[in-house]
Amino acid sequence: MSQPQSFVPDPDNGRALRDAFGLFATGVTIVTTTGPRGCVAITANSFSSVSLDPPLVLWSPARASCRFALFSEAEHYAIHVLEAGQQELAWTVAKDGAALATADLAQNAEGVPVLEQCLARFDCRRHALHAAGDHAIVVGEVLHATMQPGDPLTFFGGRVARLDIN
Repeated sequence: MSQPQSFVPDPDNGRALRDAFGLFATGVTIVTTTGPRGCVAITANSFSSVSLDPPLVLWSPARASCRFALFSEAEHYAIHVLEAGQQELAWTVAKDGAALATADLAQNAEGVPVLEQCLARFDCRRHALHAAGDHAIVVGEVLHATMQPGDPLTFFGGRVARLDIN
């Protein structure tokens, strides 16, 4: 077994800090909203529940993302927790925020394009936006939730992977 690596984070060892963050397994989500040309989407693994009363969740888009303005200003958006078989969708959206713009997607009550066949979907209204270094923390009030059984798509060690738990 190798020895633990210990370091004080600084600009010169950003890769080591990123690798350390990557050791926390997370689920993979796609966040959707409506943009000037239709559906805009972004793949995110920064999703977390915050509160049950009121029902709040958060996620953190990068300020450097060309999609940042659309998502930080969006009044309504939907967070989709991906199922193990949706790996290709996750990568497609990660590479191209307009990948779903021409897809025939259903819309939620707020007019946000939504994906089918996800493990869970949280239809949200922006509750707060907080500056957080090179990212922002977007807190959303959950207006409606949908869920179904299945295995999650996970992100660990810089890779998207299936996690079969059933």
